[in-house]
Amino acid sequence: MMPANNATNAINAPLPVNTSFEGRYNKRLYNKRRWANKLGLGFAMSAMVFGLFWLFWILFTLFVEGFQGIVQLPVFTADTPPPMSAGGLRNAIVGSIMLAFSGLFIGAPIGLMTGIYLSEFSQGSMLGKVTRFLNDILLSAPSIVIGLFIYALMVKGQSFSGWAGALALALIVIPVVVRTTENMLNLVPNSIREAAYALGTPKWKMVTQVTIKAARAGLTTGVLLAFARITGETAPLLFTALNNQYFSTDMSQPIANLPNTIYQFAMSPYDNWHTLAWAAALLITTSVLVLNILARFIGGRSQSR
Repeated sequence: MMPANNATNAINAPLPVNTSFEGRYNKRLYNKRRWANKLGLGFAMSAMVFGLFWLFWILFTLFVEGFQGIVQLPVFTADTPPPMSAGGLRNAIVGSIMLAFSGLFIGAPIGLMTGIYLSEFSQGSMLGKVTRFLNDILLSAPSIVIGLFIYALMVKGQSFSGWAGALALALIVIPVVVRTTENMLNLVPNSIREAAYALGTPKWKMVTQVTIKAARAGLTTGVLLAFARITGETAPLLFTALNNQYFSTDMSQPIANLPNTIYQFAMSPYDNWHTLAWAAALLITTSVLVLNILARFIGGRSQSR
């Protein structure tokens, strides 16, 4: 048996330095990987700074120009004016709110129910696979293609209308909500479902009372993100809702909206229209920013719980 002092000396003795070829190779490999990591991190930080620089420049210019327009003009109390006349954006703001909420109320329930079916009831079914495939196609389709589709379906041979614009926006909402709903429900642990089954809960009640409530924050976040996306969509409304110079809440007729007003006024040679275009762009950007912050806040609270 080794004496205690010899054992202590053996433990405290320094490790032998590996001077073999293998040791030198491992050291070179470590140094190479360390410098490659630093180089990659430097490129990533440079790309981030480059992107943030242009983003903050755009936001700064937008807030400066848009704030001047909001302060100088009766943006919220007057309708869009003729060239070289005073006016505001009341009809466009009301029309955008009506179109966005109509599209959300049409598309969100369909997206939620489809996402629930894909997550809870479509295990291994052909219908579920086909639905996911079609949803992926719709999710990646350009919004102008959706606008052309609704134009051919509801506008061609008839007339532009707010309902056509709302349906086009709903087709943008549906795939976003479907994807987020399915993903959020798939994150709910199966142990919760098994506990509900063990208590004799039928599946429909388990889905409505357990899994949906467990993923409620994530579902809300997905709906808010979809709403933020359609708030600034322009291309679908060009082919469907078009625009209206006057104040109107009739969804069966062309209706004013902020995206098309920005497009029309920014392309014009009139200074007062340019000022209103900046103000409208600021309103849309602010609303999208608020919706995204709210979605992040709700998602962050759900993760902390």
